[in-house]
Amino acid sequence: MESQWDDGGSVDLDDARLETLSPEPLLTRDYERRPTLVYERLRRRHGPVAPVDLLGVPAWLVLGYREALQVLQDDAGWPKGLENWRARSEGEVPADWPLGPSLEVNHILIQGGPGYPALRAAWDTALKPFQDPRHPQAKRLKSAVTAYADELISLVGQGGRTGVADLSAQFSRPLPLMVASHLLGFPGSQGDDALMDMWRVLDAGPDAEAALERLLATLADLAAQKLREPGDDFPSHLLAAHPDLSLDQLARELFMLLGMTSDHVGILISNTVVEVVSGEGGVRASLSAGMVRETMNRVVMRKPPLVNFVPRFAARDTPLGRYTIRAGDPVWVSSAAAHADPLFADHADSATTISTRAHLAWGAGPRQCPARELASTVAAVGAGRLFERFEHLDLALPADQLPWRSSPFMRGLRSLPVRYELAAAPVPPAADEPAPEVAEQVLPDSSARQRSSLWRYLTGLIRGGR
Repeated sequence: MESQWDDGGSVDLDDARLETLSPEPLLTRDYERRPTLVYERLRRRHGPVAPVDLLGVPAWLVLGYREALQVLQDDAGWPKGLENWRARSEGEVPADWPLGPSLEVNHILIQGGPGYPALRAAWDTALKPFQDPRHPQAKRLKSAVTAYADELISLVGQGGRTGVADLSAQFSRPLPLMVASHLLGFPGSQGDDALMDMWRVLDAGPDAEAALERLLATLADLAAQKLREPGDDFPSHLLAAHPDLSLDQLARELFMLLGMTSDHVGILISNTVVEVVSGEGGVRASLSAGMVRETMNRVVMRKPPLVNFVPRFAARDTPLGRYTIRAGDPVWVSSAAAHADPLFADHADSATTISTRAHLAWGAGPRQCPARELASTVAAVGAGRLFERFEHLDLALPADQLPWRSSPFMRGLRSLPVRYELAAAPVPPAADEPAPEVAEQVLPDSSARQRSSLWRYLTGLIRGGR
């Protein structure tokens, strides 16, 4: 079998090995600015699966929707777990590879092997009370989202009923972190320092390594506290469902929930705001009909927050696309590229109000994100409350000039500058929302807020914008 490349060369795909293909770098300036063009260039040259270079390490990138499902739905044929990576076992992955630290933290998102089924079952059990709307914990969590959203919007309003704000820094990013702090059972505002460190880790700045050490230590302390005094929170439920977890293991699971959920949800809220206020793709019609979740489904089809999933590895030599993937090769599934696959995208009607739920934003198959319903609820309630409280929202920059940040995994806005006008009076929660007195119980007292590092940071943004 032979493939003709667009530059006139050719390669025998049966004999092609990842190490000999000289794959082009993926994480370039072009990728950060216009990833769609990079995906399409790779698709034209290689078809639905392409060899790429990830900061000096070769890997396969899955661009096709059908091929993405083939990998995601076959956990035995394409397992997770770095122990399955042939090049790593043979010492061919550099010790200082920049992506190494994020993949070495062995938690549910990364883990493979025989320990995974018990851990996944424990996650499903621990999350159920917070994801099933019939449970009181889920109702309290929804109340917390509403309360925190109102608190952040009111803080923006301290800069004036009309003005300019960065909704990413002042709303979309802090909201899911505050909700995650509630879910983890941090007392009062005690978790705010941890939330700030989570931001530093996600931004991958010069202080990220020190922030990660502090954060894991804080989460280990929280885990020890929950072991001594269990509460009605996720760590306590996870320990009850999986008593054999060590404190270090529990801390790493809490790190995954805090980081993955918060970044994913924050990006989803910001992307929803952009799509709605720019009026693209009929999303205004969806929102005016009260269909916030349908709007988000449409948004993740166009701009999924998690653009590339963590790697899987071929269990055996397996044909995929135009290539044969050798046993132990790393395979990264790109949800963003799969959504743009003409074989899939051409069947998604961009003019209809009802969205397709065939997107891969939360993965697919047996390892689909266990917290997808929780994350969707936080994003939907937060975005819905935003549009209820603001009478007008407009982008302060043209949509094509908004600054994006890309990583090997996520793609989101660096900032979301908007011109806003708050409603004349606070809009009460919708009729199906918890009563205000219930929501108020989840907030720390005002003096604790004023002492917290997160609140000092957010207040400084208001003062700095005046």
